[in-house]
Amino acid sequence: MTTSVGAVVRAGLLVLVAVVLQVAGVGQIRLFGGSPDVMVLVVAGIAYMAGSVPGAICGFGAGLLLDLLIGENLGASSLILSIVGYSVGRFREVRDPSHGLMPLAVAATATAAYGVGVALVSFILEVEADVSLLFIRELVISALLAALLALPGFWFVRRVLGPVLLVDPLERRARRRPPISTGPIGLRGLGIGR
Repeated sequence: MTTSVGAVVRAGLLVLVAVVLQVAGVGQIRLFGGSPDVMVLVVAGIAYMAGSVPGAICGFGAGLLLDLLIGENLGASSLILSIVGYSVGRFREVRDPSHGLMPLAVAATATAAYGVGVALVSFILEVEADVSLLFIRELVISALLAALLALPGFWFVRRVLGPVLLVDPLERRARRRPPISTGPIGLRGLGIGR
């Protein structure tokens, strides 16, 4: 999928708003011991809509902005969010899931992967890492909160990015071409009856 200038601007604004919301207020909300992660949800939504490379770029930008705003190790969140964005986009490109509830699993998995990545990087880079057994409980609750926010979050990203994303000409041509339909109805596409 190719992107237009409008898609780049809109994705950048989505990332900026998500990071500011995460730092300003949503990250401090505690529900059942976990907190919703809007930033990961937006990066996963952009990657799910636009693909692996835009997802990795948006993840890198979101992580860099987050590290600059909260004063953490510069580049740690960028690395993790780039991997998460690329992985979600690549999953969409390779598998092409068409189920309407797929964003639930994608958001929960992306949030869990981000949490594990942050824990690993903070454990590796910092001498006094804040990793404990309560981390697993918080990770599960955060993944469940991400699954609850996934449908409205992905809908919003689709609503913002959908009109400006361009489709590859080969993809468009493949969609217009009618399928070959020769042979008995139950055996079409198997090459039997030609």
